Amino acid sequence: MMMMTSRVPRQAVRMGRCLLAPAGRSLGVMAKDAIANPRVLSTVAAENPVFLRDPSLIKLKFKERLAKEREQAHLGGGLTRIAKQHERGSLTARERIELLFDQGSFQEVDQLKAHRCTEFGMDEKKFPGDGIVTGHGLVNGRHVYAFSQDFTVLGGSLSETHAQKMVKVMEMARRVGAPVIGLNDSGGARIQEGVDSLGGYADVFQANVDASGVIPQISVIMGPCAGGAVYSPAMTDFIFMVEQSSYMFVTGPEVVKTVTNETVTKEDLGGSKVHTSKSGVAHGDFHNDVAALRAMRRLLDFLPSSNDKSTLPVKEATDPGDRLVPEVDRLVPDDPNTPYDMKDVIRSIVDHGDLFEIMPNMAQNIVIGFARMEGHTVGVIGNNPLTLAGCLDINASNKAARFVRFCDAFNIPLVTFVDVPGFLPGTAQEFGGIIRHGAKLLFAYSEASVPKVTVITRKAYGGAYDVMASKHLRADANYAWPGAEIAVMGAKGAVEILYHGKDIEEHTAEYTSRFANPLVAAQRGFVDDVIDPQDTRKFICNDLRVLRTKKMPDIPKKHSNIPL
Repeated sequence: MMMMTSRVPRQAVRMGRCLLAPAGRSLGVMAKDAIANPRVLSTVAAENPVFLRDPSLIKLKFKERLAKEREQAHLGGGLTRIAKQHERGSLTARERIELLFDQGSFQEVDQLKAHRCTEFGMDEKKFPGDGIVTGHGLVNGRHVYAFSQDFTVLGGSLSETHAQKMVKVMEMARRVGAPVIGLNDSGGARIQEGVDSLGGYADVFQANVDASGVIPQISVIMGPCAGGAVYSPAMTDFIFMVEQSSYMFVTGPEVVKTVTNETVTKEDLGGSKVHTSKSGVAHGDFHNDVAALRAMRRLLDFLPSSNDKSTLPVKEATDPGDRLVPEVDRLVPDDPNTPYDMKDVIRSIVDHGDLFEIMPNMAQNIVIGFARMEGHTVGVIGNNPLTLAGCLDINASNKAARFVRFCDAFNIPLVTFVDVPGFLPGTAQEFGGIIRHGAKLLFAYSEASVPKVTVITRKAYGGAYDVMASKHLRADANYAWPGAEIAVMGAKGAVEILYHGKDIEEHTAEYTSRFANPLVAAQRGFVDDVIDPQDTRKFICNDLRVLRTKKMPDIPKKHSNIPL
């Protein structure tokens, strides 16, 4: 066989050697095939190992390996586990990301990052991405960061690497001033990593605290979230859950059975109904993953990207600010003892009746949520006479106080609708600490420096009048409707105390004429005006327009000490 020097490819010449071509094939053809098609590379390399030393072919070999790694990352725990995820009615981590973000906008970060654990055979169980998808993209055209835990990979368990990926996107979000959403679906700490896993949780907790009040943080529980894992969502601004497929608890049913001898299911211990209507841990629940993710897109539309005032979203004002709302006259009964739904009043006044309610199933005696006035986001709070006559109690105070503080942290104006007969009496409330919990709402309203507009629709009695964004707590604009009653208590109770049960009817009529109306409050300047109910939207919009440039001087202090 003669040496084919005239047909040696350039790659071989650069290596300073000559290669022998197998019978029937030229080296030039072999090289071209290998460069054009990576699949040919392994065959060529087997026949001529010297090819592996060529830089261009080394790159091709790496690309082939990289493609396999990416393919494995996209498959997560494999097709079998993906099928099981679908069988329980849940989407995979990547499917959730796809639904959350605008089409084609998501850019993944750390797709190939893998754990380094070698204990308990973990060196044989490595998955690119390590059970979590992280990155950023656009939601309705606005920048958002997210992480989505993948239950198909080692049960979505949190390792040191898994935690590092979470912390990275949270810190990136904080640096650029963008919201972060966590899609939680994890079995908890990765036991094989021991203290490294626990340290990872602590790093995540610290990142949550660092981001608090700087960027909105939203958690969506879409599967299990147990043990120490629950405390990261607990420190975010909002928690949402998926019915029947998500649960949160510190200790599971087995531990509860062992310690307290109570038998309870996961759903009854920490399901969505428990946390949205009893514990108050979660702010809402949805029928399935798709509904939850669509709702998150809608919620983000109301929120600013950060605590920078310039990031507050503004929609086109398609609902006139001077629109009259004559329907409120029939929505609110004249009789102060007849219940009505405050949500109907709120929807009639805000832009297009669009209210994103927060915690709708918890403490229904108070309503909180996001709406718009002339295209600008506002936080709405209102006592709801349909439940407990609208009284303030422990749960209502906690619910509203947290919401007020969120709005204040992110420069969202507060609009408050008041119809409150006072604080709920009873031993359960007193023993439960209504004094301390009620003080949280008082403290939150007092501390808030955002624009505050208050409307008293029917009654404001006792200390609850003070608490509900009264003029004394530096509310910027306070109004009352003509039928509003502002007093220490209702006329009947006041007369019984003042006159010891004598001539009740006569004294009740006298007391009502003198005190059970907004005139005295208006004369004192405690309300700025008594307005026609149908003009309510016009007054609120005018005030909010003026108050967009509001500034409050800071009082030097490290931080306040709210009665937690």
